[in-house]
Amino acid sequence: MMKKRWLITALLAACAAAQAEEPKEPVDVLRQRLAERLSTKAEGAATVKPTAKAARPGKAEMPKPVHWGYTGDIGPDHWAELAPDNKLCAVGTRQSPIDIRESIAVDQEKIAFDYRASNFSVQDNGHTIQVNVAAGNGLTVMGRRYELVQFHFHRPSEERVNGKQFDMVAHLVHKDSQGKLAVVAVLLERGADNKPQPLIQTIWANLPLEKGEALAAQVQIDLNQLLPTERGYYTYMGSLTTPPCSEGVLWMVMRQPVAATAQQIGIFAKLYPMNARPLQAGSGRLIKESLGPSAGP
Repeated sequence: MMKKRWLITALLAACAAAQAEEPKEPVDVLRQRLAERLSTKAEGAATVKPTAKAARPGKAEMPKPVHWGYTGDIGPDHWAELAPDNKLCAVGTRQSPIDIRESIAVDQEKIAFDYRASNFSVQDNGHTIQVNVAAGNGLTVMGRRYELVQFHFHRPSEERVNGKQFDMVAHLVHKDSQGKLAVVAVLLERGADNKPQPLIQTIWANLPLEKGEALAAQVQIDLNQLLPTERGYYTYMGSLTTPPCSEGVLWMVMRQPVAATAQQIGIFAKLYPMNARPLQAGSGRLIKESLGPSAGP
């Protein structure tokens, strides 16, 4: 309404001015030209694109997980380059795995395992086969209680003992109430009797069909089935063997390997032919070993 009123006022003013100046052209011609000019300006204003509004600040986007692996440009030699949080993978001085040599035999305490039959789920996370176990499983050592978080597998074994590497290893990751980590490593090797390892057999039977999917099993597992009969172990301070390679991890490597069949090892090999980080420098770390045989409970 205001726009129409302005156009009429401007038109009348122009006509009055034209009459006062005795125009060379008739007033009706001037009126027509003025109307055309005003119409052109209005059309031009309508075609101007409105200024884009500033984007409203929204929720911060979650950073995408950094893709890493075991070969090529995303392999262990490049982990520190893939994300700032991974710097310890290159500059850390207490990294894992190591070749366990020159250990000191001492009368160290037994690991008090507190494992029980539990529900579980199996996940292929793109780096390994991971097993998530229901709460209530854990261990006590050096006066600390650690709860089991998850366990997973590597092929071949990441750690070595006096230079010997094993077919596979299971890493059982535990955490205490202060967030400190303790990892139990159970070395796996081909058994001579070709008898399936019962816990591994149960896990392989519940492998998910898709990566990233956590498949809840309809049966239970008891991690005591995975532990060796002889419970002596090597222990040292190290790190996670995957990014971000955090240090301050208590490692306990079971001294006696557990037997698995060639078929069981082969099933994992089809999924992950090699997912082991190379050996890291020992850096003069103290390695302790249980003195003599140490039987389980």
